[in-house]
Amino acid sequence: MKVRAVIKLKAGVLDPQGEAIRHALGTLGFDGVEDVRQGKIIELDLAEPDAQRAEAEVQQMCEALLANTVIESYEVELP
Repeated sequence: MKVRAVIKLKAGVLDPQGEAIRHALGTLGFDGVEDVRQGKIIELDLAEPDAQRAEAEVQQMCEALLANTVIESYEVELP
């Protein structure tokens, strides 16, 4: 089963990469971009056929390794 973890910085956490992207877009002529928040997507192909178990397993992965839960939040997406 394919599962996706979408990991983003929590609101209020500074995002220097997002700011660098916003600035670079401005220098390329995209002046209407007021804010950019960047994150990461991790796609996993699991052997687990049960959707609820797969979701729970990826949540455990995010808590243990994939996300820094102090500054990041995450969502698990199933097909």
